[in-house]
Order: sequence, then structure tokens, then C-alpha cells
Amino acid sequence: MHRVIFVIALFLQLPAFADVLTPVRLAAVLDAPGWLTLKGETRGRYESLDGQFRAGRDGGDQLLLLRTLLLAEADAGPVSFGIELQDSRAYLADVGTPLSSSFVNPLDVLQLYTRLNKLPGLLGSHSASQLMLGRQTVSIGSKRQIERVSYANVLNSYTGLHLMGTAPRGDELHLLYVVPIERFPARRPALDDNELAGDKEQWGRRIWGVHYRRADILPQTLPDLWGEMFAYGLEERDSSTVATPDRSYVTPGFRLYRKPQAGRWDLDLEAALRRGRRSATSNPADSESLRVDADMFYGVLGYSFDLPWQPRLALEYYYASGDKDPRDLVFGQYERLFGSRRTDLNNTSLHGPLTPANLSAPGLRLQVTPNARWDGWIQYHAAALASNTDSWVIARLRDPTGQSGDFIGHTLDARARYWVVPASLRLELGASGLVYGEFASNVPGGPAGDRTLSIYAELTLTF
Repeated sequence: MHRVIFVIALFLQLPAFADVLTPVRLAAVLDAPGWLTLKGETRGRYESLDGQFRAGRDGGDQLLLLRTLLLAEADAGPVSFGIELQDSRAYLADVGTPLSSSFVNPLDVLQLYTRLNKLPGLLGSHSASQLMLGRQTVSIGSKRQIERVSYANVLNSYTGLHLMGTAPRGDELHLLYVVPIERFPARRPALDDNELAGDKEQWGRRIWGVHYRRADILPQTLPDLWGEMFAYGLEERDSSTVATPDRSYVTPGFRLYRKPQAGRWDLDLEAALRRGRRSATSNPADSESLRVDADMFYGVLGYSFDLPWQPRLALEYYYASGDKDPRDLVFGQYERLFGSRRTDLNNTSLHGPLTPANLSAPGLRLQVTPNARWDGWIQYHAAALASNTDSWVIARLRDPTGQSGDFIGHTLDARARYWVVPASLRLELGASGLVYGEFASNVPGGPAGDRTLSIYAELTLTF
């Protein structure tokens, strides 16, 4: 804990130097020509966790995470060519740290693409389209279905094609067909050593998507309300190096969204169904096919007060179905596949006890923006299992009898950000806590103690 206090104290001295610091832009430093875009960011974050909730682990933990991104893009008019490098490393881990390829991915190619910029429009007159081909990151809509992560130390990327059409009023149409990238290293001790290893496409897993966003669908009744309809699919099979549950999923859904604005109500409603087939496990010998019947719902109703600090108060609810009967031939858990969880639920990384899978979590959020340089939020959730016979997914704890109850516990998450140098250097401080409920306290193999606490300090330089 003394290390955390030292790091936070050091970071808090940075605003004193703000007046003598100016933004640095890589393109300007290198005097790049107008057709060449050069930009990047480097980030350092120290995290500390007191009280481990994951199965088979105990005590505290800490990590120092470093991530650097560097993008170069050449614009040749109708065609652009881009490459983005990612270097993600972790230090201070011990044998009890849940280290994975989400933390470590030393110097690899995150994106390598060709973009066709001037294709015929798909959304009527004056619309335009562009096509991304190659390795790329993807973020669409709310990012709950697929996203380019920001908080995680390692970003996900995909190889394939992404066609996006846009209209002047703001409408969007996305057509997606990609395969995910398998990140390396994936096992210890290579993870502990930040060992260099090339990432590879998972050709046995294919993701497709159709996503349409329409702006201002009820201009007279509810101005600035956006509507979205989408369908995503996942098809996978075992390869020589990757064993899968042989999932074949289709996930249709919709979203209604009205962005926050001072002096008015906002909302965000998203729902999806998932249907298909899968095996119970990733074991290649598991040939029994299960029917998939799962669903999710996310709802927010907020109000932004026209006051100093621009406070916004919101009621939230996240539901993702669980598997009700582990003995039947139906798989009812709504798995988080490629979408976000941090924005809606909790600070992740070493912490992050909640994910949209077997979850029922009503909550409350308060956001403030004192000025252009400061912003922050604090949120609370009462987290329970949607099915008491299914897993607390992140902790990997389950009582198939249901006798341990369903209440995971009370979660509290907070974040504050400050632009030390506007648009260039940003400081972020955060804290999270989970007070265990009946399930966490009673489940066989559950965590010791009665709570877990986590804090972090982060500094990001954009250049």
C-alpha cells in the first residue's frame, strides 16, 4: 500500500508543472508530409489489489502495466495504408497474479490494413462508404457487442473486412466479416518474462455482423433519439492449436440511445437474444451438442443538471442470463464475447469482478465535469447471479446445487481524470471495492475475508 501512496503523491505533483509543458505531436516533431499521419500514445498504470476473490488465489496483488501504441497511415486519396504497433508489458507480478494475454503482448502488429475511402454510398444520396481490409480494431455503437478496448493493457484486433456506410444526418451501416487474433505469449513463464512472440489469426473462428444506426428516429416526440438494429454471428471449430466449444451463435438485438445533455433526460436501452449450438466444454472429446438460449438487457435512465460541475445522475440495470440447469441440454449463459464491460460495470484488470454473463446488477451512477480538464464518476451496483446454479464467471466459482444463494455483493467503483496538458498528458486515479454477499461468502472454495479493494494510478501521454 505504501507504494500506491507514493505513486499517487508523485502523480498529484504533475499539475504544478502544467504551465511549462506543451503538447507534443509526433508528426510535427518529424516534420511529416501532409499525406502521412503519425500518432501514438504511451501509458503507465500501477494497480494494487487487497483481497483476492478469484478461485484458488488469496492475499493481495500488484501490477505495473506499460502500453505504447504507434500508428502510421499513408493517404493516397482513394486508398489509405496503415500500420499500428502495440507494445504491452507487465511487471511486479507474482505466482498468484492472474496474468494472461490481456496484460502482456510485447511489440506486435495491432493493425495492418488497406482502406478504400471513396466507395459508392449505401444509405441513399450524398452517403459514402469505406472498406477496411486486413488486420484492424473494431468498435461499433455502444461497443457492448464488439469494441476497441481502452482500459485493458492489450487491445484486441481482427483480420478480415469491415464495410462502413455513412449518411450526412449521421446514419451508419456496418458490415463485418473477420477472424479474431490470438495473442502471444499466452502462458507462463513467457508472460512473466514479457517474451516476444508473434500474434496469429484464429482461422477456425469467424465473426460476422450487420449493424445499422439511424439518427433522430423520433424528431418531434423525442428529439436526438438514436435507434440501432444489429445481428452478430460466431462460428468456430477446433484447430491444431486452439480447442473451442464449437460455438455456432446468432445474436440479434436493438438499441435506443439519447446522449446526455444539460437540462434533460437521457437513456440507453440495449437488448439481445442469442441462439445456436455449442458443446459444454472445449474438450475435443466432448461431442454432446447443447442448444443455446440466452439473452441480455442493459437499461439506463439519466438526468444531467444544468448546474456547475454538470452533475449527471443515472439509474442503471445490467442483466445477462445464466444457465439455470447444468444437467439439461440447454446452455443459458449469455457470454461476453468481444464487447466491453468496464464502461458499464466496473474497473477491470486486476479487479473487475463483474462481467455481462450470469449477472443481474441494478445500480446508480453519479458523473461530474467541473471543467474542460477535470471529470469523474462514482457508481454502485448490487450484483447477483441471474441463476444461482451457474458460475460467478470472473471468479470461476459455482455451486450447481444453488444452495449458496445468488448475491455476489455490493460493488463501488470510482474514477477521476485530469488533463495535465490538454489533449496531451492525462492523469487518472481510480478505486474499486466489493463487499461480499451470501454467494461469495458461502460458495465452496470462495474467497477469504469479507471484501476486496483495489486502487490504481495511471498516466497517459498522447503524441
